[in-house]
Amino acid sequence: MNEKKISVAITHGDTNGVGYEMILKAFEDPTMFELCTPIIYGSAEAATYHANALKTEVPFTVINSPKEAQGNRLNLIDCMGKEEVKVEFGTPTLESGAAALKALDRAVADYKAGEFDVLVTTPVNRSTMRGFQGHTDYLEHQFGGASKGISILVSEDIRVALVTNNLAIKDIPEAITKQKIVEKCTLFYQSLRRDLSVPSPRIAVLSLNPRCGEDGRLGDEEQDVIIPAISELEEAGIQAFGPYAADNFFGRGEHYHFDGILAMYHDQGLLPFKSLNPYEGVRFSAGLPIIRTAPATDPKFSVAGQQLTNPDSLRHSIYLAIDVLRNRKTFDEPLGNPLPKLYHEKRDDSEKVRFRSSDNRPPFNPKNNKD
Repeated sequence: MNEKKISVAITHGDTNGVGYEMILKAFEDPTMFELCTPIIYGSAEAATYHANALKTEVPFTVINSPKEAQGNRLNLIDCMGKEEVKVEFGTPTLESGAAALKALDRAVADYKAGEFDVLVTTPVNRSTMRGFQGHTDYLEHQFGGASKGISILVSEDIRVALVTNNLAIKDIPEAITKQKIVEKCTLFYQSLRRDLSVPSPRIAVLSLNPRCGEDGRLGDEEQDVIIPAISELEEAGIQAFGPYAADNFFGRGEHYHFDGILAMYHDQGLLPFKSLNPYEGVRFSAGLPIIRTAPATDPKFSVAGQQLTNPDSLRHSIYLAIDVLRNRKTFDEPLGNPLPKLYHEKRDDSEKVRFRSSDNRPPFNPKNNKD
């Protein structure tokens, strides 16, 4: 890991948004090149247009494949071929959405071929992406549908995951089921341990209704769905607590006492997260083979091309992607060479195996936790 710098693929996102501005500004800091070898998947024509508009002097070199990438510079793979890319700052178009998707398609194909280490994406407009509800949904389809993902919003002080995402408010109650809460919280727990290096995560589960439903007067999802899900998670050894009413939970600063927060829907999780982290928040697609992070923002069409975008969230996205790669290596390494099974004489076959400590361990009981 120390001998070769980590290769970070960065897709250019919607070409009419702030993706290129974030990339070019982030790499105005030369220390970024000490951390990684960046490979931009995008358009040389669009990159040049944005660089001229921003009056930046950050150079980039066009390459044909990640194998040609060099350190201490921005490397760019032109994914558009001979197709002209027209940049219209601040206007989402089918063409700008198609350009974002082409870059993503090429990046995923190269990842599957083992050409780079981690993926960082800049913002897209979901309405112009061909049939996908964002990057996590796209990546789930690309990896065969068997790998289920979960979006985790990450900052230095808080980590928020969502049970549902990108749904109309009227559709949320029906979409929240016991099975989905258990599934998402389990993915969250596993990612906190393996990807974010939290050894024994404590997860707060938020309620759906105000005041936790007030014993059914404001809704019965807490009693019928959320509390049974928490009980099942506890039985599986996952430290899940709640449900907590979101207003008091964040208003009283209770979020600082947990390693992760599971929110029921988009605004419930993103509103407090973005209020606490206006510039440095990162979105991480957990539960997938590929490591993908992104700035926790939209394409910001209203300020595109005006040099008003803060690049810190892209920098932190790169930092997190590198950290996750290293954390996974550290977590997985002891599991790569398990101890051989030890056999005892004069035992029945069912008793011959002395299990390792990681096998068939009894469920963790939160009530016995003395921390």
